[in-house]
Amino acid sequence: MISPAGRRVLFVHAHPDDETITTGGTIARYAAAGAHVTVVTCTLGEEGEIIPPALEQLGAWAADQLGGYRAGELAAAGAALGWTEHHYLGGIGRWRDSGMAGTPSAEHPRALVKGSVEEQTGQLLAVLEELRPEVVVTYDSFGGYGHPDHIRAHEITMAAAARASSVRRVFHTVSSAGATARGLEALRQVGGLPFRVPADGELPTVADEHITTAIDITGQVRVKLAALRAHATQVSVHEPAFALSNGIAQPVPAAEYFVLADGPAAGADDDLFGGLDP
Repeated sequence: MISPAGRRVLFVHAHPDDETITTGGTIARYAAAGAHVTVVTCTLGEEGEIIPPALEQLGAWAADQLGGYRAGELAAAGAALGWTEHHYLGGIGRWRDSGMAGTPSAEHPRALVKGSVEEQTGQLLAVLEELRPEVVVTYDSFGGYGHPDHIRAHEITMAAAARASSVRRVFHTVSSAGATARGLEALRQVGGLPFRVPADGELPTVADEHITTAIDITGQVRVKLAALRAHATQVSVHEPAFALSNGIAQPVPAAEYFVLADGPAAGADDDLFGGLDP
């Protein structure tokens, strides 16, 4: 059961589109229920690959304008999801997409992973102290799939949340192994998908026994798909699936899944605020 209006939740993500892929349905559901929903994005995603050929010259290898373009995509996704407000960590453009480990982009002087953890933690803490969310959501220590920026987002979020006086729970967003397997099996029955359906175990997931919280997003799947379409440089949507630039199909389960990382567990199985006193 979703909590009543007036609660506050803040999501920390590394790049534009991460918020929709991993938590878009949850954002939309709590926003529609009247909660104050904030998204913090750490970078502009300048190093992303580009799907539409007509936009490929925006990339870091050419005009290097992808970050600004993706800011527009993020705003459109936010309008679809209905969040209350959005912030860039340290202000728009302060931190740059680091790319994958070992690439030249990771050495850029503004790369997120080159920055001071303490400075970045302080920037996020300032947002937490201003907005005073009760619940904070970010990635696990592996960043979901090992991207250095996701891991840094995890590090600074855990550090800032521990110092923020309002935060009562911290969750990590994860993909359910069971739900993903069921979703992929359903996609194998769909004809005409323009994506490759991966084998079981190919997509990064977490075993279901480790998952503490499932948020039903059945009523928000259409909204999530609309927000995914807004991220057109990064995401292709062909219902009931989507794919990144690798062309690998990903299902859109009817729930989004989380692991409670800190705070009381009672009531948190199907509600980020469940069991918390008003």
